[in-house]
Amino acid sequence: MTFEDVCVLIPTLNEEGTIGQVVADFRALGFENILVVDGHSTDGTAQEAKNAGAKVVVQSGQGKGQAMKEAFGMIGEEFVVLIDGDGTYLPSEVHLLLDPVRSGRVDHVAGNRFGRVEGRAFKRLNMLGNRVINYFFNIIYGVHLDDILSGYRAFNIDAVRSLDLNMPGFEIESEMTIESVKKGQRIAEVPITYLPRAKGAKTKLNPFRDGLKIVLTIYRMAKTHNPMFYFGLIGSIFGIIGFLIGLYVVRDWINWRIEHIPLTILTAILIIVGFQLFLIGILGDVMASLHREMMREINKIKK
Repeated sequence: MTFEDVCVLIPTLNEEGTIGQVVADFRALGFENILVVDGHSTDGTAQEAKNAGAKVVVQSGQGKGQAMKEAFGMIGEEFVVLIDGDGTYLPSEVHLLLDPVRSGRVDHVAGNRFGRVEGRAFKRLNMLGNRVINYFFNIIYGVHLDDILSGYRAFNIDAVRSLDLNMPGFEIESEMTIESVKKGQRIAEVPITYLPRAKGAKTKLNPFRDGLKIVLTIYRMAKTHNPMFYFGLIGSIFGIIGFLIGLYVVRDWINWRIEHIPLTILTAILIIVGFQLFLIGILGDVMASLHREMMREINKIKK
């Protein structure tokens, strides 16, 4: 089997200690088209990657998401393998991800890091955060996936080119998964090994700041895939606040104390706005369902 039709894409930032081995391992497996997109590393990452035999491009902007968007526009091979350069994934497991895509069974394969976690690859806080994010995603998008934040993936080129990516940072993995679901791609997960970081290597992910960004990305993108959840949640918040204020107002009315006129007006406004947002969610859900049905019919005609 040859791999001339496969591009191995590795976004990096200050990974001098691991990138050389990652590139060397892929070359030993027979992969020649290895593209390292460097995020302006301040160490010898770029030189180590070049020495190991990779093509190195320094991204024009900042952030992992921006690097991947830029790289996707450069790739002409039929298949793409995406992997982090920090040595936490095994290049030797690439066939687990690549084979289902090359056989045409799926368009996008993500490695499930929870399949074989070694040592303390996940801190307790990161493990909890990942579980919560995946649960949140599954509820909104109605697709059961165990690891939407995996950095080890394989795609066919059509799947890559159909992704409309906008997130500049670590939200990019969740955005790729959401875009794949919205575009009707065939997605699969395979269990992979997840290793602890190399000694002295620090994670660039802030669990609180970046975790919040990821959750907000998942929620924000729900307005076109699941409008009922997006608008229904906001409408419910307005409605509940209005209802609670209304209980206070009604209690005074029962006691024949016609006071708090501004609160009465506010209660009415909140409940009306909440109800209208709920209706918008229903209408949006109908439109989203019709759009998905239309896209399915278009895909059938293409095939």
